[in-house]
Amino acid sequence: MFEYHGWLTIRESAGPDDDPALLRRQVGEIRERLAALGDYGLIDLRWMNGVPFVHLAGNPNRGGAWGAAVIGLFADVGRIAPGSYGLLYVWDAEGGPHANEFRVFRLVRGEVTEHADGLLSPAVPALEDP
Repeated sequence: MFEYHGWLTIRESAGPDDDPALLRRQVGEIRERLAALGDYGLIDLRWMNGVPFVHLAGNPNRGGAWGAAVIGLFADVGRIAPGSYGLLYVWDAEGGPHANEFRVFRLVRGEVTEHADGLLSPAVPALEDP
């Protein structure tokens, strides 16, 4: 099982004001990247109060390539619109050193970093019975 939940605020730059024309082009490129992911799970890009946001979530049977694509999306957004920021929570229960915990991927100023989660982890016994 591979579970993920994430959000992104799309910003053209980390400056106080975005160039509206550039931001629209960046959002178009991000929209193309989202379309390449296909229609599995929740993928939503919408503008609210003049600011574009992305929300995504899913629970495929296996992470593998899908997990790499979701995490890669955050890196792509950081490259396309370097002022963007957001969080992606991932639980890859298929094994490995983090099979019993969520990992948090943070996008800030174009850089994606991975962090331990202290709110939902360890999944057993926090979320599920042993």
